[in-house]
Amino acid sequence: MARFTGGKVFLTMKAIKENSSSLLVSAAEIIVGILLFINPTAFTSGIIVLGGIVLIVMGAINVIAHLRQPAELAIHERRLTVGLVEIAVGLFFIIRPSWLTAVFPAVTIIYGIVMLVMGFVKAQYTVDLLRLKRPQWFLALISTVISIVAAIVILSHPLSTTAFLWNFTAIMLIVEAVIDIVTVFFKGSKNAGAGASEQ
Repeated sequence: MARFTGGKVFLTMKAIKENSSSLLVSAAEIIVGILLFINPTAFTSGIIVLGGIVLIVMGAINVIAHLRQPAELAIHERRLTVGLVEIAVGLFFIIRPSWLTAVFPAVTIIYGIVMLVMGFVKAQYTVDLLRLKRPQWFLALISTVISIVAAIVILSHPLSTTAFLWNFTAIMLIVEAVIDIVTVFFKGSKNAGAGASEQ
């Protein structure tokens, strides 16, 4: 059972299970952020190639499924067309991953928009925690401010080099993920403390 002992917070397995999806996402963000920071070009190229392989597999599945269908049914669907397009795009990703890494600034703008939306979502979460008088509201507030500020920085184009964009994005991923994990720990400890007080 989770409890407060000597000012230290212990998180129960129940709290971990309840927030397993959030913890997994945060862990993935940390890993991506670290890899992106160490070697952004190689990491991004690897992701693009992996995406290309997935597209080719999906395309092959669609082509095979279309050819195995009776002609009178297949003629009303476009699985062969979709499959061929997926294979073509997948091959392009594998052959020319450098072309996509070259448009990273545009991808970063999309990331900035997503981060801004997530900042608004976290803002609502912060307000709700504050209204509920939960002690972890300040962590949610920090995460909210980081998300919104980072989004504004990215969308306003003050960064002059692509390398700086890579590093900035990586750091933001890691910082946000760490704060989200800490928030889960505080949430778990709060719930455990409330449960212990009721007993």
